[in-house]
Amino acid sequence: MKQGKIKFFNESKGYGFVVDDEDSKEYFLHISGLVDQVKEGDAVTFDLKEGKKGLNAVDVKQA
Repeated sequence: MKQGKIKFFNESKGYGFVVDDEDSKEYFLHISGLVDQVKEGDAVTFDLKEGKKGLNAVDVKQA
């Protein structure tokens, strides 16, 4: 599992972005990839899965 922080999350639109602590890359996060509720600035753990437009954060949980 990777560790990072929620950079942006819009609950009404159902998506956001996670920034990886290790390399500072941003990954798309769809609401379906959440395990816990999150908000901007939260520390999280996550996995990556190939999506239609690149890697997506999945199994996103509060750290």
